[in-house]
Amino acid sequence: MPAPRRTPVFTADFSSATQWIAGRSWAYPDGGPTNPRDNKLDHLVADPAYSRGGVFRATPRPDGNWDTGLLTTEGSDEGFALRTGDVLEARVKLPVEVGAWPAIWTWRDGGQEIDVFEYHPDNPDLLEFSNHVRQGHRYHRDPSVRPGSWVDLKVEFGGNSVVWWVNGARVYADHKGVGRSWWAYLIVNLSVSAGRYHPAPGPDVTEMSYEVSGLRVFRR
Repeated sequence: MPAPRRTPVFTADFSSATQWIAGRSWAYPDGGPTNPRDNKLDHLVADPAYSRGGVFRATPRPDGNWDTGLLTTEGSDEGFALRTGDVLEARVKLPVEVGAWPAIWTWRDGGQEIDVFEYHPDNPDLLEFSNHVRQGHRYHRDPSVRPGSWVDLKVEFGGNSVVWWVNGARVYADHKGVGRSWWAYLIVNLSVSAGRYHPAPGPDVTEMSYEVSGLRVFRR
């Protein structure tokens, strides 16, 4: 028998103030705006030019940090949350600037983190996938992944296995899952590396960005 059809329950409208909160997240200490303990130069801003068009931007500040764009469903009027069994699909254009650290991920109450993807242009063909709920992780190298490329991502948040697809190909199943009662909010953002794990931006870099042209969540 064919699998039951899934219904889209969330279609991202990054301009929507009811779907998304801009410039703060409880995944950052005290809600932000900075997060140096994660080796980030981020200074979160609510300025719509940094996130509301689906292009997530970062620009340097005089204090050495970077103004950065972040959107989260946590605290928004709609308060959308992913739950076990959901499937997320997203199309992203990767950044080209070394020091850029784009991500789509989940968060709730100090954890419940699943990284749909993370990327660092100093590793130009590598995507990072992580299940921090039950400790699954994969470095995925792919010749179609490179700075400035468009990438189609799909993740199924299964109770027994979280599964990732890249450009239509299934590339990783962690066989860990999130459990039956998992749920978490969405975060989309561009961070800036501080240099410990990945190089910080060079002094000649004055702006960096990545784009999310579509993001939907499906549910049975």
